[in-house]
Amino acid sequence: MTKNFSKKEFECKCGCEMPEEVLHNVVKLSTQLQRLRDHVDKPIKINSAFRCESHNQKIGGSLNSQHKFGKAADIVIKDMQPHEVFILIEDLIDAGELLQG
Repeated sequence: MTKNFSKKEFECKCGCEMPEEVLHNVVKLSTQLQRLRDHVDKPIKINSAFRCESHNQKIGGSLNSQHKFGKAADIVIKDMQPHEVFILIEDLIDAGELLQG
């Protein structure tokens, strides 16, 4: 999908097929994450991305989780603490380098 991210990294952990409309959102999400990775020049691990309804329920995810639509990913950036990642993303959004949301 991008230079550093594959579709497999965004698939539901239950192994179900990703719907086409979700794939469209995942492509947009992967593009944003690639911009972030290019900015930090460090690996980004995707812990969770798309979740089907049943998998989302099984793990106790929110009823309105954006993961179900392929619009969210839980990530870890090598050598960065979560609060540092949050601040960086907010700064990049404010600078117009990443999309809001």
